[in-house]
Amino acid sequence: MIKHSSICKSVLSQLKLTPSSRVLFHQSSQVYDEKKADAKILKSPEELTKESHLESKPIDFSNYAPVRPGKRKTLLSDSKYESKNYQLPRWKEAFGELIIKTFNLDMDKVRSGPVAGSYYYGLCKNVALQYEGEELSRSAKFFYEDLRLPRTFSQWFQITVLHEWILFVRMRAMPFKYGRNYQQKLVDRTFSDIETRLFDEMNVTSGRIVDQYLKDFNTQLRGAVFAYDEGFYTDDATLASALWRNLFGGRKNIDMVHLEAVVRYVRSQLYVLSRMSDRDFAVGAFKFVSPDESVERLTAEQEASLKEKTIKKYEAMDSDPNILPSDRSQLSYKN
Repeated sequence: MIKHSSICKSVLSQLKLTPSSRVLFHQSSQVYDEKKADAKILKSPEELTKESHLESKPIDFSNYAPVRPGKRKTLLSDSKYESKNYQLPRWKEAFGELIIKTFNLDMDKVRSGPVAGSYYYGLCKNVALQYEGEELSRSAKFFYEDLRLPRTFSQWFQITVLHEWILFVRMRAMPFKYGRNYQQKLVDRTFSDIETRLFDEMNVTSGRIVDQYLKDFNTQLRGAVFAYDEGFYTDDATLASALWRNLFGGRKNIDMVHLEAVVRYVRSQLYVLSRMSDRDFAVGAFKFVSPDESVERLTAEQEASLKEKTIKKYEAMDSDPNILPSDRSQLSYKN
């Protein structure tokens, strides 16, 4: 179960989110001066797409293939047991704490299932999830309407993979034995969910066809991760090329403004993740920045203040003699 207490708040809770404006990192008592004369206001990815004057359309724009809402499969993270506000009955919680203490379970490994395999997968899946006859979410509108991507199951998978890769980057920065576990749980949950959706939501009745789809999606995932990694470690031009080939399907009528907006969107997510400690990220204290919000870099003073607050928070938590076994962690909060 994911623990969401006042101790485990996301770095994003320390951000000032301004719709269609920008995201400013700040500390609770020291907010960046928005009226500063020399402050450069970056447009959000969504705002950037409005600058497009090219009437580009995806090749198969009319080929809608959303799943049927009547056969929707709920996420594991939709369960009340995975809800941030859910509280186990006291006897169940006490029994669980006893098991953890008796067998000295490594909670940093145990958390990978509910955090990566449920909560983080839910974040990635829901970004562009769409159903026939239902209104699109704000993030889904960015991809399907602003970027004019086709509303197909395959396109949803590509958008989901992009967000999973963003999380992979942060997971690989964790200690190897934990980061690898988080990645594996996320991938396992992805393909388990896709298999279920193909059968129950897309009405695919042949196991052989589903297996072929899964193999194809696995190939796409590996190729996308490799391409995005290359872009991440080189420059924005290489990253844009990877996004064009995967997210936009290598279309010839791609709008460069749209491509720039996605690069900005990706870099914003990566920057927020880079400011998070292993401890915060591992307990599920992250959510993607909305496309209608932009991210500005912290000043050196703000970074130092944020780091100091994080250290104090976890030092107080770890020194508490009443800390529950399930809240213990060996992961760093100083990085």
